Amino acid sequence: MADYQRISHGFSPVFDERSRVLVLGSFPSALSRENSFYYGNPRNRFWRVMADVLGEREPALDDIDAKRALLLRHGVALWDVIESCDVRGSSDASIRNVVPADVARITSVAPIEAVLCNGATAGRLYSRWLEPICGLPAEVLPSTSPANAAWPLERLIERWRAALLASLDGARRD
Repeated sequence: MADYQRISHGFSPVFDERSRVLVLGSFPSALSRENSFYYGNPRNRFWRVMADVLGEREPALDDIDAKRALLLRHGVALWDVIESCDVRGSSDASIRNVVPADVARITSVAPIEAVLCNGATAGRLYSRWLEPICGLPAEVLPSTSPANAAWPLERLIERWRAALLASLDGARRD
């Protein structure tokens, strides 16, 4: 296994002043860091899930502008809990020496009303580092990672749809 490396996140969050729901991962995978955008591993199902849930076509893997626009059209912000850490490759289980993301960068601009975490690690890290700052509890969703083989694509879409659409509907009513 690879040695630990100190790595900074490397790219900006996706949000604007209309974002109402914040989706948080833990930290970008090696492929995402290489591609300079979220969920850059072609086997990660995040973009397939989001497109299906939001009723849109899945953006091409390398089309960062289309991915960003997909989220922003629907009031969804995207970032990770961790700004920098020591990590081995892409293993969430290896993360240590965490510097949390400055979530106020988003919440000072966008009226975030719900937080959804992509996987248990993101949920645990959010609870420890960011929930005290945001004051919003997070709903932890099953990871879209290819390592989460217990959740087939259809089941992931169903679970994410229930959570994301409920969060977006709640934000629109307020």
